[in-house]
Amino acid sequence: MGRYGRLARMRQMDPQRDFEQIYRWITQYEFPRDYLHGTSVAFLRDYGVPRISRLLDRTQEFERAGQKRYDDTVLIAYEMVRDGMDSEHGRAAARHLNRIHGRYRILNEDFLYVLATTVVGPKRWIDRFGWRPLCAQETETLALVGRRMGEMMGISGVPRTYAEFERMHDAYEREMFAYDPANRRVAAATLRVMAAWYPAPLRKIAVRASLAVLDEPLLRALGFRPQPVWVRAVVHRTFRLRAACIRLLPARPERFPRGPKPRTYPFGWTLDDLGPHWAQSRPLEPLRDEGPASGTPADPEVADPEPPGTEPSAQKPSDRRRRQGGSRSPAAPAVRAPREETP
Repeated sequence: MGRYGRLARMRQMDPQRDFEQIYRWITQYEFPRDYLHGTSVAFLRDYGVPRISRLLDRTQEFERAGQKRYDDTVLIAYEMVRDGMDSEHGRAAARHLNRIHGRYRILNEDFLYVLATTVVGPKRWIDRFGWRPLCAQETETLALVGRRMGEMMGISGVPRTYAEFERMHDAYEREMFAYDPANRRVAAATLRVMAAWYPAPLRKIAVRASLAVLDEPLLRALGFRPQPVWVRAVVHRTFRLRAACIRLLPARPERFPRGPKPRTYPFGWTLDDLGPHWAQSRPLEPLRDEGPASGTPADPEVADPEPPGTEPSAQKPSDRRRRQGGSRSPAAPAVRAPREETP
């Protein structure tokens, strides 16, 4: 397959029907690292909103176990799409995610924003620093995956198109970005996690490079100074040089997808491994389109449009051990929407 072979195929596909296949190609073949870079920026954008960062600061998850928190966020959504979002495993992963979020009082608008960062962030990063921009079919696919994920999480008013996600994302940031000491503490903890991925002599450089790609409104909200112009220029040119080099490489073969490689789980993981230790003590509840305790899609004519919220689902998450790198579906950032903790 030529370097642009998959792009040509995607342009002939219908995202409404083929969005899971297109998504797999984006995240495992065409832009695996760029997609993760975009979702890493999405992490940091969440911290520009004080009521998100205050809760994270209170839980101390990034301070105590930052790498696990990062890995779990990526892996839960990866598990949602691994076998298909409406597969039983995908639904089990969504129920597990909802069980974690169910401990907190979370405003719907905050859920929507965090979801939007996982759609808009990767698109903007890839268009800016990827070896080619996303085509229309790929952009629509990101929105369709985000929409379906939002539906499975029980979020109301999820945008239908990428343009709607982007407008909502930008409007929310204009209204909600503001400095708070918790923003800086949580962002600094996350940057320490990211810096630890590199050899010790390169960690300060890695942090400065991460800050150099952030926009000024976000930096102000996080309490960080913009990097000098020359640092931003060097970092941007380095990423563009990287993109030019990748463009010259052959396409990744279908038999070698790039799955997640979580540092926390070198020997594999199960759904039960993901999330805080207290998650297993909470009941699983059915998704919005499932019967009260069946764990299977309900009859659309009789399904309750609101999540029952009382009876736990009888379906348990899959207990199959996943080997690192042996997966079949794309890595994706889990959607996070922490807010006020339930008393």
